Amino acid sequence: MRAALTIAILAGGAATRLQGRDKGLEPLCGRPLVAWTIEAAAAMAAVPILIVANRNPDAYAAFARTIRDDLAGFRGPLAGVAAALAVCDTPWLMTLPVDCPQPPRDLAVRLLDATRAESTKAAVAHDGERRQPLFAIYRRELAPDAATAAAQGQGVWQWQNAIGARELDFADRRAQFRNLNTPEDFAAYAAEHAR
Repeated sequence: MRAALTIAILAGGAATRLQGRDKGLEPLCGRPLVAWTIEAAAAMAAVPILIVANRNPDAYAAFARTIRDDLAGFRGPLAGVAAALAVCDTPWLMTLPVDCPQPPRDLAVRLLDATRAESTKAAVAHDGERRQPLFAIYRRELAPDAATAAAQGQGVWQWQNAIGARELDFADRRAQFRNLNTPEDFAAYAAEHAR
C-alpha cells in the first residue's frame, strides 16, 4: 500500500476501568499494550504511524511519533482524532484504539478501498452487530471540522453521522475487534494467548 495513509493510535483515554492507569502502557504478556497495537498497525501497511497520548509522552515516543490532544483534559476520542488529523501529512488518516491488540489485518486495505468513491469523506468498520467508531478512516481535509466538533463536545459516533461516514461490513472479523478495558480483560487475553 502506498503512503496515502497515516495510522493514528488513540491512547489518550482516562482508563477509568483500570483505576486510571495508562492503558496503553499496561503489560500484556510481557509487553506494553501499545506495542501490540503498533505491531498490528505496522503489519497492515508500511505507512507513518503516530500515537495520540495525553500522558507519559516519553514512554509512548519510544514506539512512534507521539502527539497530544489539542483540548485539555480527557475530552474523548474525537479530540484525539482531531489532533491526529491536524498533523496528518497524507491524504487519509486511519484510527485504531490502543486497547485492541489484534485488529483485523486487512482493516487498512478494506477501509481505504471503501473510500474510492469520489464523495466518500470517511469510512468506519461495523462488526455485524454495531459500529466500531474508533476503527475508521478520514480525509485529511476534515481536520477543521473534527476540531470544531470536538470543541463542541460531540462524540465520535455523532460526528461520523454528521459527516456521512460510510459503514463497512466486518462481520467476518467480529472477534478481532475485541478490546481490553479491565484487569480481568488483560488476564483473560493473556491466558488465552498462552495456550
